[in-house]
Amino acid sequence: MTDALSTLLATRDWLMADGATGTNLFNMGLSSGDAPEFWNTDQPDNIRALYRGAVEAGSDIFLTNTFGGNASRLKLHGAQGRVQELNRVGAALGREIADAAGRPVIVAGSVGPTGEIMAPMGSLTHELAVEMFHEQAEGLKAGGADVLWVETISAPEEFRAAAEAAARAGMPWCGTMSFDTAGRTMMGVTSADLAAVVEKLPNPPIAFGANCGVGSSDLMRTVLGFFAQGSERPVIAKGNAGIPKYKDGAIHYDGTPELMADYAVLARDAGVRIIGGCCGTMPVHLRAMREALENRPKGPRPSLDEISGRLGAFSSASDGTGDDGGPARRERRRAR
Repeated sequence: MTDALSTLLATRDWLMADGATGTNLFNMGLSSGDAPEFWNTDQPDNIRALYRGAVEAGSDIFLTNTFGGNASRLKLHGAQGRVQELNRVGAALGREIADAAGRPVIVAGSVGPTGEIMAPMGSLTHELAVEMFHEQAEGLKAGGADVLWVETISAPEEFRAAAEAAARAGMPWCGTMSFDTAGRTMMGVTSADLAAVVEKLPNPPIAFGANCGVGSSDLMRTVLGFFAQGSERPVIAKGNAGIPKYKDGAIHYDGTPELMADYAVLARDAGVRIIGGCCGTMPVHLRAMREALENRPKGPRPSLDEISGRLGAFSSASDGTGDDGGPARRERRRAR
């Protein structure tokens, strides 16, 4: 049976994903340092509001509030024994909202990194990583998620472990990495590297791409790097709403709805099939993105000059794949 996301992709040139999870929950009162996943059971109406806000703004896909829902991350809060419960409830709340939408909406089970370093550089073995991801995947599957959404990954070893876990759970999946250090992930992966990794997997994702990182201009440069490798697999772009700035005791993102609308159109014109936002992206941004995607005519694939002219200067001289790399000039942010 064809999975729900592949079915929807077959009928549409592009799909719109959701925006930020953390930013929206902080605005609802989540305290810094608290585990957002606890709100799945403790504040379910807030999580329903999070999901509903994306759907009402026009998202075709939204991610569950389970980014840090693996045993390693939850152990920091003494909740490593609640992995399946918190993921199941997070997905079930999403299923409730999606089924009431009146149109096809995909519930994507968010699976973030373990927070540990993979062997041989660190102590996390492939087998243990697969086990942690599989435990989370089974919870999301039980709650009714349509697809696993592996995101903000830095290491290819962790990407491969997540792929194996998805296969073990019998779940379709998508995967994105965060390119935030002069066009590379924290572990040095380039856009070309990820495109190569994806095609060598025995269980490749439905779609792959980039999320978070520095800003929308850098993310778009990474996206063009995927296409330069000739991949025909659907590409995902989930860029931050501008650049984070510290103001009045909190982090704020400076991206306007107009900028995010421009980013969405540039992503579509580049050939991206799934377009969303990451940190700082609120429903007001999503509404502007949806309107632009529906109403602005499709144009040619944008050049790097057009991207930087519309979205702002790149944070480094290189996309990481050449020899002209320069140091990043902007603060690196990876939290959602």
